[in-house]
Amino acid sequence: MNNDLILHNNSRDGIDRRGFLKCMGWAGTGLLWTLNSGILSSRALGEMASGGSQTSAGSFNFVQISDSHIGFNKPANTDVTGTLQEAVRRINTLSIAPDFMIHTGDLTHLAQADEFDTLEQILKGTKTPQVYYVPGEHDFLSDNGAQYMSRFGKGTQGNGWYSFDQKGVHFIGLVNVFGKSELGLGTLGADQLDWLRKDLASHTSSTPIVVFAHVPIWEVYAKWGWGTQDGAQVLDMLKGYGSVTILNGHIHQTIQKVEGNLTFHTACSTAFPQPAPGTAEKPGPMVVPADQLRNKLGLTNVSYVEVNHHLAIIDANLSS
Repeated sequence: MNNDLILHNNSRDGIDRRGFLKCMGWAGTGLLWTLNSGILSSRALGEMASGGSQTSAGSFNFVQISDSHIGFNKPANTDVTGTLQEAVRRINTLSIAPDFMIHTGDLTHLAQADEFDTLEQILKGTKTPQVYYVPGEHDFLSDNGAQYMSRFGKGTQGNGWYSFDQKGVHFIGLVNVFGKSELGLGTLGADQLDWLRKDLASHTSSTPIVVFAHVPIWEVYAKWGWGTQDGAQVLDMLKGYGSVTILNGHIHQTIQKVEGNLTFHTACSTAFPQPAPGTAEKPGPMVVPADQLRNKLGLTNVSYVEVNHHLAIIDANLSS
């Protein structure tokens, strides 16, 4: 399965209960991903609903959301607050309560104080005891990240990078939106890369690693800035570890890739979709029929099973 790229996208219109199961793939949902000794396998949620086994509790579970863009109010979605609240509702009704949540950036649209206030109030309604954040470029717009850092960056390094451990899994939150390259790609910088090298050195090669950042660490589509200029250095550092999962946002759609021991997963936005790479003149908010919007938005639920180092990823859209 090396170099296997799976892009969930489709142009079908209209959706009903039966059609929903057929369309879950392109809607950014519908697959249970399991990582076992570096090999990725999947099961369709439609198959599970029709008699397959349900998700079992792992050693722990966590949810990823991304790109809530609180403050955005354009035709692509005039109620981003409502769709984030719907994501919270879905999180609170999960059969297995997550241990924590990860938000992979663009919490706000313009980095205004009231936008951060709204986001914090909504996420206080989740049943997860902890939320971990990394910033998106929109969170640095108005003040070069000062508000983000004062609210969410306490105790972090540099411009907000950090790591933590959870039941044998090492989590690393990276910041690749502080300054952009000439191509508009994300960039990490020498200081963060040096810190990462030292951070990883204290963990054995058998330690499962989960890296999360806003812009994809790998190059999805350089022409649109969908990648990280110095991301290859990160990937090189991670090659010696047996199980590595990399979670990103930014591109507002689910793209999954497996390359050796590395599994890459970009998350849907809770705010608005963007076009698939190269299918439009430029990236940006994509208007879809109102009755299809919530099928293009979503959240990710991840289960880690300590035995054999399993990591299962389920995408869920916000359709009722």
